[in-house]
Amino acid sequence: MRSTSAAAARSGRLPRAAGTLTLLGALLAPVASAQTAPPQTAPAQTAPAQTNPAQTTPAQAAPAKGSVSAATDRAVSALAIEVSGVAKGRIVGCPAALKLSANAVCVYSQSAAGTLRPLVKGRLGARASGDWKSSGKSSVLLAAPAGGKASAFVLLNPMSDTETLVVVDTLKAAPAPAASAAPKATPPAGVVRGQPYVLGSDLVGVVKVTSLGGGKYRLSTDDDGLLTVTVGAKSAQAAGGAVELPLAPATDGRNLIFPLAGLRALGCTVTPAGSNLTVACGPDSVGLKPIVF
Repeated sequence: MRSTSAAAARSGRLPRAAGTLTLLGALLAPVASAQTAPPQTAPAQTAPAQTNPAQTTPAQAAPAKGSVSAATDRAVSALAIEVSGVAKGRIVGCPAALKLSANAVCVYSQSAAGTLRPLVKGRLGARASGDWKSSGKSSVLLAAPAGGKASAFVLLNPMSDTETLVVVDTLKAAPAPAASAAPKATPPAGVVRGQPYVLGSDLVGVVKVTSLGGGKYRLSTDDDGLLTVTVGAKSAQAAGGAVELPLAPATDGRNLIFPLAGLRALGCTVTPAGSNLTVACGPDSVGLKPIVF
């Protein structure tokens, strides 16, 4: 009778492996290899006593591609036995794209991921850490082997509506924290956190910004809008007289940082446009993204 994993491999839904084997066989591979290795033949009297270093016994040869390494982690292997019993699948070569460790065990199952999730968690019981965490169509469950702490994970990766690649692997070590965190950028003096601002350079094409020195700037539009502002002051001078801005302008030493709401004093309108804004001053408009400190 044809193997289900072999049929799946021929259909292109599984990565090709050198062969499939039961998990028990994988765990006993080192022992079986040592037992079946042919005995060393005594060299002839005329032959050199030193053996050819290029020759290796079957026990020393590298494992075939797609098979489980003889150095498979015992905890992962024990957990994989339980999971494969629930999944009722066969071991296959792990896809290189998943970037798993050398200890990983991959099982092909002809069951949907949605069917396997409650079965796997129910089999692990209290050794399951939390619940399944989903990322796209895949789901991950932290788990522990019998009598141990959470040191492995089970990944269910759907291959179709009725096929799932089940992966059991060790938890990778978390990266060491940086010796010193980079200091956060200090917002310019005078800005209010959480409020939207625009740079004077963002308004090119609709508002002309001219530095007058001493922290003063003149903002003008083509339809005779005019506003003179001072960094750190809410009071400003418009063409029709003094006005009060909702927030004081600021500067980072090079750019004018102007409160978005203050553009109304120039006769400009602000309209949401997706994740950006459209600022229109007379016939001219520009799309921009405000800065929120």
